[in-house]
Amino acid sequence: MSFISPLGERFALLTDLYQLTMAACYFEAEMAEEATFSFFIRKYPPNRGYFVAAGVEEALNYLETLRFAEDDLAYLESTRLFQRKFLDFLKTVRFTGDVHALPEGSIFFKDEPVIEVSAPVIEAQLVETFLINAVSLQTLIASKAARSFHVAQGRPLIDFGLRRTQGTDAGLKAARASYLAGFLGTSNVLAGKLYGLPIFGTMAHSYITSFPKEIEAFRTFAQVFPTITTLLIDTYDNAAGARKAVQVAREMEARGERLRYVRLDSGDIAAISREVRQILDDAGLKYVKILASGGFDEFKMARVLEAGGQVDSFAVGTKMGVSADAPYFDCAYKLVKYGNRPVMKLSTGKVTLVDKKQVYRFYDDQGRFHRDVIALREEALPGGAPLLKKVMEQGRLLGPLPTLKESRDYFISQFGLLPEPYKALQDPPSYPVTWSAGLTALQARVEREILEREIK
Repeated sequence: MSFISPLGERFALLTDLYQLTMAACYFEAEMAEEATFSFFIRKYPPNRGYFVAAGVEEALNYLETLRFAEDDLAYLESTRLFQRKFLDFLKTVRFTGDVHALPEGSIFFKDEPVIEVSAPVIEAQLVETFLINAVSLQTLIASKAARSFHVAQGRPLIDFGLRRTQGTDAGLKAARASYLAGFLGTSNVLAGKLYGLPIFGTMAHSYITSFPKEIEAFRTFAQVFPTITTLLIDTYDNAAGARKAVQVAREMEARGERLRYVRLDSGDIAAISREVRQILDDAGLKYVKILASGGFDEFKMARVLEAGGQVDSFAVGTKMGVSADAPYFDCAYKLVKYGNRPVMKLSTGKVTLVDKKQVYRFYDDQGRFHRDVIALREEALPGGAPLLKKVMEQGRLLGPLPTLKESRDYFISQFGLLPEPYKALQDPPSYPVTWSAGLTALQARVEREILEREIK
């Protein structure tokens, strides 16, 4: 489900000006042949070795509903940049093309196409900016969240990042993408409503300090929310807070209720969690779990657990919500075929792969990922599983898209097949991705033709 519907009608102008100026030039030159564009990521950020595809659903919903409203066209006319006949043409524009894409939750690697769009060139060009924005952000967050999911080793993770993500839209997308990549839920209530995510929350230090005594704050919360009580115990002193939590837990037991969690939010979490765990266990409260928050990402989680931290669940916020160590991807949406002519870019460090493509994955004897091959779409590679699926034809979805829960389950199943070395938090090896014989030959031929034609 998309949180703004229909996306295309709302966001036709959410594009870069040059998409429209190029479209006007195509229109003037009467260029209307089918163009294929490929979206991919060129490089791994430091310490990354895989990506998690996300945002595909939003991109497809946008394509299916794309149109320019009257006020959009009135604004474009007011810029005095475009001729009336082009604006009249934009009034008729709908996306009529085909799309091949990786299912959301797929594990993929650099240079592999995530989406390939084939449509009349103006249509395929106009949608570039939105598609990059939608897919790159959610893929960025999902790829970051997957690393925490790996470190957690089954411990529940909750998205706490809304207050510090870069804007409301990013906060919603971070909640969705992190859930896709294995998180249990989010503190973001609107994301819960829009995407059907489980929502979680505790209390702030301001709540504690507003009461005359800490234990009064604890008791009030336990009385109002007895089924979800999590007590924040670090406002004044963790050990003292834990002992008060024990007292409240016993009062809850007397009412037939149970304290669920105590939350640690500061200090040496590994050492404090061991101390708090001992206090709880000595009081016979082994069922009370410890939730840790405060600047967590996969690196801090790993440090706490390696130091013997007794943490049952983590709230992961800012660093995941903004992908702090890798805040952007070097991604691109590039023309790879126009009409019957495969095309490529030869810019230094930015050479593109020609033509419509498919990615084949090969597995080892244990059913784990072994290697990928990027091939021409019409090539068949025996033993390899094709990853890109045709999801849209002539501007219409070919069937219902997976639910977010189904995509999450798919991610978890696929992530389990990725060998452990590639999940390393630092300096992972490069997963083997090669080109097929057909792609290799066509790439060389097109490059040779370009050099002969363009380089004198």
